[in-house]
Amino acid sequence: MSGTRVLVIDDDPDIRELLCTVLADEGWDARPAANGREGLALLERWEPDLIVLDLMMPVMDGWTFAQRMRERWRIPIVVLSAATNVGTHAGRIGAVGVVSKPFDLDRLLPALADAAGGGTAS
Repeated sequence: MSGTRVLVIDDDPDIRELLCTVLADEGWDARPAANGREGLALLERWEPDLIVLDLMMPVMDGWTFAQRMRERWRIPIVVLSAATNVGTHAGRIGAVGVVSKPFDLDRLLPALADAAGGGTAS
């Protein structure tokens, strides 16, 4: 998925750094945001092909981010969260994929590739 642009929105700096590093190593163009507000600000100047979104974050949570993002953009979302019933929450925001935390990169990377290709990740 070389060149695919991915916005990683997660309040955990270790997760943001890990995902951006791994995705860059795979040839993706990944940018981090610490919360939904930062994610929306970044969208004003850089439009990704895919968003990896945590749900439970301070400042602006993933649910609010998804609602506000959908007012202007139609970018696929893969939810990456430790929220209870994460699949149900992902469905409510129209996510194309969901990966529960703690996550395994061997599961996450194919889910992102499926989502970036327009498929539905499981």
